[in-house]
Amino acid sequence: MNVVMRAALAALLALAAGGCAGLGAVQRAEAQRIAEAARDTALECDDPVGRCARESPLRALASRAYAASTPDAPRHYALMLDYGQDALLARLDMIRSARESIDLQTYIFDEDDSGHLILDELLAAARRGVRVRMLVDQLSALRNVDTLAALVSTHANFELKVYNPVLGRARISYPMYVAAAACCWRQLNRRMHNKMLLVDGIVGLTGGRNYQDKYFDWDSSYNFRDRDILIGGPVTREMQANFNAFWIAPLSIPAAQLADVGRRLLRTGAPQMPHEPFEAPDRVAAVSRQADDPLLLGHRLADAVLAVGEVEFIADTPAKHRPGQRALAPSTGRLRALIESADAEVLLQTPYLVLSRPAQDMFRALHAREDGPRVVVSTNSLAATDSFITYALSYKYKRRYLREFGFNIYEYKPFPQNAPIDLDATRGLDPGWDLAMAGEADAGTRALAGIDAEHRDDARRSGPLRVAPGAGDSGPPPGQRTQQQRLPLDREYSALRYAGVGVNRPVPLRRAGLRFGLHSKSLVIDERVGVVGTHNFDPRGDNLNTESAVVIDDPAFARALAASIRNDMLPQNSWAIGPRDKAPVFPGLDYSLGKASERLPLFDLWPMRYATSYEFVPGPACPLPPPPDHPDFRACHRPVGDFPEVSIGLKPLLTRIVTAFGAGLAPIL
Repeated sequence: MNVVMRAALAALLALAAGGCAGLGAVQRAEAQRIAEAARDTALECDDPVGRCARESPLRALASRAYAASTPDAPRHYALMLDYGQDALLARLDMIRSARESIDLQTYIFDEDDSGHLILDELLAAARRGVRVRMLVDQLSALRNVDTLAALVSTHANFELKVYNPVLGRARISYPMYVAAAACCWRQLNRRMHNKMLLVDGIVGLTGGRNYQDKYFDWDSSYNFRDRDILIGGPVTREMQANFNAFWIAPLSIPAAQLADVGRRLLRTGAPQMPHEPFEAPDRVAAVSRQADDPLLLGHRLADAVLAVGEVEFIADTPAKHRPGQRALAPSTGRLRALIESADAEVLLQTPYLVLSRPAQDMFRALHAREDGPRVVVSTNSLAATDSFITYALSYKYKRRYLREFGFNIYEYKPFPQNAPIDLDATRGLDPGWDLAMAGEADAGTRALAGIDAEHRDDARRSGPLRVAPGAGDSGPPPGQRTQQQRLPLDREYSALRYAGVGVNRPVPLRRAGLRFGLHSKSLVIDERVGVVGTHNFDPRGDNLNTESAVVIDDPAFARALAASIRNDMLPQNSWAIGPRDKAPVFPGLDYSLGKASERLPLFDLWPMRYATSYEFVPGPACPLPPPPDHPDFRACHRPVGDFPEVSIGLKPLLTRIVTAFGAGLAPIL
């Protein structure tokens, strides 16, 4: 390292250190005292038993499951939440039904409309007399220090802790992030990825969704197609025990005792709760009314509940983050055991198809079995993903996935035609758009005409933009702040939050439109066992993040989950991945050179890829799409390129550059 570089690094570390000096013991105690002294103790409810809770059909089912259960024959009710609006309604219903306690644990908690709505509901429950505990990961939750300082000071029944606060702060700036990467890389990378909402210890919810508009179909440019599972019954005791383990862990720090929050309290006392006006107040009011409508809740939620028997909650604990910890994490070990138990089929849905080496060995062994199961994978395309760099690494190993593991892969389209998404809620549709007049337009654009992700900030200021179907992706106006510049919170791969252009936002597409990306993490074994949780089936989940999932051994539930995943793989929603047509000259040499290049640790520059994307072409001989491993696959599909819908200069070259160093990032990704 030359002198200039050393000086620059020293200056950067000094700048970061100046803002991250921790509080002394006396200061921490005083900040905590200020917060506690400011907390309101008054209750807005004079019912000490029911605490003015609203009757809930979901809570009623949970109570019924507990009443019908015996130690030898537990009973549960399960509700799969595919629609974002239903997932939000379920959360509101659960919170408003609380009589004793609410425990919320999450990775991302943004301060947008959905985040503020949930905070308002949690604080209202606290003022009714309900004990509320909120545990958030440091890197991706609550962007404003004033919000944190206000929350820890607001009410005696509300407690807030931050998990694994690197540098002893609730929020870190970019220089501090770099300093943390230099001094504390191991701690920085080990995050709490668990997501849980638990009410009164009898009804719980987990799954892929964080607390941010795009997880509930409330974003006008890019939303996640995600999935949660709500459970009522005895397994919630295990969920409660797991939350308690995190709550009392040394890595979970009361927010008032962190340097930035504590200094805010010491400097000016407890602030008022900041609350920017809702960007779509009518939408917030509408969903709030719906959450109090018993007929609507019954139709959209309770009527879709399935009665199931034994349910298992698998979850990591903070012990996964102990120094020197090498044991296989409980979530990873149980998921691998389930996959290895498959006889006929493994149906896997993950947003990021990046596998750890032990996982690769497992799938290679499954494929080598004479009676090995078929493995079908639903994942993101480059056009749909929110993480460019993880897709690049997946792209690097497609030959391995298809040839050595026998995967059938389907990549989600950015404009799915019949996904479980509430289009009205997104406000991304042009109010004047007449679907009946769009007969000649592309179906994906007809259904999802909206605005491109590049225009997100402008849209938040002025409402939905009118964009013609098929309009080009021209980028933001000069001087407009883009998503990449905003350093967004929505990074599952927190180690790459501050990476460069193209990593922190979806890539530009050939046409404008309301875009969707897959975010659900689910697994079905032989259509007899269904799993919904937080684990991306990736190295981060295996080794770095703590994870959780619900396992339901029930054929009816497994079939329903499988049907949901298979719908995402339909031709109108996904492209199939298959081998490219063989090179007309020396095909064997082309394959061997590509395979050798793939194995290089630093460079992967062979221009010909083994696999590419295919679109189904229906016809008399092809009424249904054959899978990629079927002999008739090529006869019923046409190739559409490695990166369909993507519009970016020199994309193939850029992708290969990323995959070149991406191989070295596999342990992080």
